[in-house]
Amino acid sequence: MLETELRNISDNCMNGRPVPVEHIEIEKNSLSHIPMFIEEKQYRRVFLIVDHNTKTAAGEMLKELLNTGGIETEFILLPEDQHGQVKADEETVMEVFIQVPSAAECLIAVGSGTIHDITRFVSGKMKIPFISVPTAASVDGFTSMGAPLIIKGTKKTFQVSCPIAVFADIDVLQQAPPALTGAGVGDIAAKFTSLFDWELSRLIGGEPYNSWARYMMEDTLYSVKNHIGRIAKRDEEGIKRLMEGLIQSGLVMMALDYSRPASGAEHHLSHYWEMALLQQEEKQLLHGAKVGVATGIICDLYNYYFKQPHKLQLKNEPEWQKRWEENEETIKRQISLLPSSKEITDWLQLFGAPVTTTELGLSDELVKESLNNAHYLRDRCTGLKLIHLSRKQILRYPFE
Repeated sequence: MLETELRNISDNCMNGRPVPVEHIEIEKNSLSHIPMFIEEKQYRRVFLIVDHNTKTAAGEMLKELLNTGGIETEFILLPEDQHGQVKADEETVMEVFIQVPSAAECLIAVGSGTIHDITRFVSGKMKIPFISVPTAASVDGFTSMGAPLIIKGTKKTFQVSCPIAVFADIDVLQQAPPALTGAGVGDIAAKFTSLFDWELSRLIGGEPYNSWARYMMEDTLYSVKNHIGRIAKRDEEGIKRLMEGLIQSGLVMMALDYSRPASGAEHHLSHYWEMALLQQEEKQLLHGAKVGVATGIICDLYNYYFKQPHKLQLKNEPEWQKRWEENEETIKRQISLLPSSKEITDWLQLFGAPVTTTELGLSDELVKESLNNAHYLRDRCTGLKLIHLSRKQILRYPFE
């Protein structure tokens, strides 16, 4: 299926240019197919970038497979912070730069989001190709070019490189902790609100838009929605559908060279919370866990405000006010497609994932701050930004 989508993305999002991801494989026993791919590329010296958990989950098996095939393979074990977590910050990135020699021919990211972000950045800067080996269906950034890094305590995304291949072994993904799979579901659920925001940005903000990319992202969202029970059971077809959706989302972002269809106000809330936790040197939360909860909040926010047009008056933005009035009926139709927060909660509860900010361990004050300030993080037209342009009162949650 993804081979067809690669052609569609090339034709509809990249003006016929070939997609730089050469091979995508999501099947059982996929790890055993990697040595043949590396032999075909004639790489003889490979570095596996892992943490302690992913080394056990897939790294050791992969190293044995590569060594058996006569491919010189070494581990780069990423350092952990005081919470036992790997952070994609300057110190960790520099550690990888030091350990990867210029003679390295290929890097392999064995893990989830953070490991891929670090590998992607080093790969792009050192001009060494990398292969993606996900150990959990937890994020949609495996095939994107963006590497979010923590620079001086602030999150900054660098557009660097995408993998030349993805080998997602179903056997490995099925063994991932349920919380990681739930995080992947949370990242997919975010497309409900990010797609609504993208539509607003087209109608009101006049921002770039691609109808085929929207179709692709909707296909991803509803494929996961229709298989949510099987994903929760971690059966082969369910996990494959989730992984396909996450990879397809990343491919769309890669093709467009921006994250607009997959990241809206719900991601802005998540990023705000993440930066606050970084500043407080607190333990980091799974990206998809934060995004899933944030999606429920934004669904409630938009259902409350956008179903009552009189609540939004963009008097200080006359051009936007005009576009709002011209497109009000279209926006009403779009808002009718948004779920309630309960539907998002029902999804997340299947995986034992957090469903409230309290369960995430976030204070009410931080949540209120994020609702008031997260729209400043990116210069994008979102529903959250429009609400702030039209109202001066402080947002509270639940909304009254």
